[in-house]
Amino acid sequence: MKTNREIEEQLKAPMNYKWRIQSITDYKATCVAYIDARDVMDRLDEVFGVDGWSDEFYEADGKLFCKLTCKFNDGYFISKSDTGSESNVEKDKGLVSDTFKRTAVKFGIGRFLYSLGFEDLKVKKHINNKNYPADDKGNILWTSADLNNYISLKNK
Repeated sequence: MKTNREIEEQLKAPMNYKWRIQSITDYKATCVAYIDARDVMDRLDEVFGVDGWSDEFYEADGKLFCKLTCKFNDGYFISKSDTGSESNVEKDKGLVSDTFKRTAVKFGIGRFLYSLGFEDLKVKKHINNKNYPADDKGNILWTSADLNNYISLKNK
């Protein structure tokens, strides 16, 4: 049986992550690391088992909250709650996902992301007059996969 300290270490352990654009200006594209909700669910399943945790969404003061409850080895349950914000894409789904992930951070999941900081990339103006993130040679990084691959290689 794992100790609570071992559970805490498992929850806080780094995991696979991706990069996304947080903001883009005429001079740079600022990227941040993130994990998606499925990654969080996988970590919870890994640490507590599929029947060792649950989530519940509720509204308070006009905001959506997630309550995450986990069963620890000594038989007691710990619940933590948080709220999130809408995303620019699929706002309702993004709100649920962000709320869930922010609650999981209270258990330690994904906290390592904050130590990664930001990645600032060059930008290149396209013929549509919009700026896009670019590599050091000025090639536009069109897809999420391109962005992730470039930043990963840049940081090796």
